[in-house]
Amino acid sequence: MLKIIGAGFGRTGTLSLKTALNQLGYPCYHMDELFKHPEHLPYWEAASHGQPTDWDKLFEAYTATVDWPGARFWRELSERYPDAKVVLSVRSPQSWYRSASETIFTVGRKFPISLIARLIPPTNRMMPLVERVVHATFDHRLDDEAHCVAVFERHIEEVRRVIPAERLLVFEVKQGWGPLCAFLGVPEPSTPFPNVNDTEEFKRRIQTMNIISWVVLLMPFELLALMTYMAWALLR
Repeated sequence: MLKIIGAGFGRTGTLSLKTALNQLGYPCYHMDELFKHPEHLPYWEAASHGQPTDWDKLFEAYTATVDWPGARFWRELSERYPDAKVVLSVRSPQSWYRSASETIFTVGRKFPISLIARLIPPTNRMMPLVERVVHATFDHRLDDEAHCVAVFERHIEEVRRVIPAERLLVFEVKQGWGPLCAFLGVPEPSTPFPNVNDTEEFKRRIQTMNIISWVVLLMPFELLALMTYMAWALLR
């Protein structure tokens, strides 16, 4: 059963927050869990189409969720789990947009990654989900900074308006363990607060994915060239 619901958008330190919650003893869901568990797709697909989904079954191995796709359904989850606390991860709107536009807003739309992701399972089912859950949040206007920043700011205001103050922590990961542990009522670890998946690290991952996508895309031509050479070598 969920005890912590992350309402913050991706690129607000959600992977660092996930790592921290795991360390505090709250097994935490994050977009990267969906890539590890494609069997979760039907649950998210149903929710993204406005259909009932079995949240208890989806989160049976977790007590926390952060990042998309869960953040898209913060309202539904907060109603389903009324005793769960809500953590709204935030950062400067402009720095958030710079980070998002260089990473998560780019990866699914950049050729050849965009093509390969739509051809090979399970990402061929994940990309439509990302478009419905993430891109649609911004009306598919991912290149419009002013619009995305306005959506980001409205989202923060809405969460603050809907969730009672005693149930909500508005949190920046740069604040470290203090506010988070006080909110959850747990001791602070002696180790530094996690700092993972920064923009430069994510961009390096995109570059690696881009290289792999080109290799996959060109593989048929490489095989054809190899077969042609072998035929020529045998028949000459």
